[in-house]
Amino acid sequence: MEQLPHNRPLWNIHIIKYTTSNAAGNIIFKLHHSLGDGYSLMAALLSCLQRADNPSVPLTFPSLTSAQNPNLSVRGTSIYRNIPKVLRSAFNTVSDFGWSLMKSSYVEDDISLIRSGNPGVEFKPVVISTMTFSLDDIKQIKTKLRVTINDVITGIIFLGTRLYMQEGRNKLNNEHSTALVLLNTRAIREYKSVKEMHKPCAEKVWGNQFAFLDVSIPELTSLESLNPLDFVWKAQKLIQRQRNSGAIFLTARLLEWLRKFKGPEATAKYIYSTIKNSSMALSNIIGPVERMALANHPIKSLYFMMIGGPESLTIAMVSYMGKLRVAFKTEKGFIDPEKLKSSIQNAFEMMLKAAQDIA
Repeated sequence: MEQLPHNRPLWNIHIIKYTTSNAAGNIIFKLHHSLGDGYSLMAALLSCLQRADNPSVPLTFPSLTSAQNPNLSVRGTSIYRNIPKVLRSAFNTVSDFGWSLMKSSYVEDDISLIRSGNPGVEFKPVVISTMTFSLDDIKQIKTKLRVTINDVITGIIFLGTRLYMQEGRNKLNNEHSTALVLLNTRAIREYKSVKEMHKPCAEKVWGNQFAFLDVSIPELTSLESLNPLDFVWKAQKLIQRQRNSGAIFLTARLLEWLRKFKGPEATAKYIYSTIKNSSMALSNIIGPVERMALANHPIKSLYFMMIGGPESLTIAMVSYMGKLRVAFKTEKGFIDPEKLKSSIQNAFEMMLKAAQDIA
């Protein structure tokens, strides 16, 4: 494509003054990813917003807590007891990072109902749709299973996606499908202002600081004996394995090395190839607990989406005022967004009921 002219800004703001059943109007912030990652851009957006009830009080965000694993023991910390764990972590690091390299170059997911594999997908029309879940309901599942909210959300998405891929088929067809989970490499507990992020030696600096995990979407073994909670545990196991393997650290270092020594084009090419060979991209951002306002106009809801990627399906999530807004970008004419949302809603209801049945 032609190079963008230097006098053209890398952002647009669209104000749509058209009343709908959901809101009095909409504002679209369109920002180029070269400006920064989700954390940076969310911090910039929050710098423009205030609490609707009291603008002088800062916004607050949900606390981040780790899941307690009942299988972990606090017995002695002998170095000999840690040897198997260290060796397993080293093996997983090599295995996961090697798989990530292969995924960016040679290994492609199977063609399926969520991956067309058509060339030039990024230039084709897309459909953006959303659905909303109660965080209280998700926390019920989290508490019963003693996992994280991210584990629950990922499990719901994975099960719902498999149900969508299975709909209308007489037999189980478990195509090899992976989700590219985008992760921020900062230790995020709160957002910093744009001014703070640009200070010398700032703890959280502006820019693109992210890596990704290639997580295999668990297969459906049987619709008759399906335990929906298995997808949460499988998602937890897959993500924890890669989080603890060191593959994320190596991937982040590789992206930084490519940027420094081969230029941003090489970094973009590596990310493009990895996404292109995957079935979907997943990303999430933490939003504030209180209602926000922009120039004294209360904000009813918000969501974000990454556009222009070579994947047929992208799912992005953001929390706000006790709700989780899930947005879908689907390849138009290939994925049925309403059927996909219905499948994910079914997965959520199945998991909530199964969790409530646990004594």
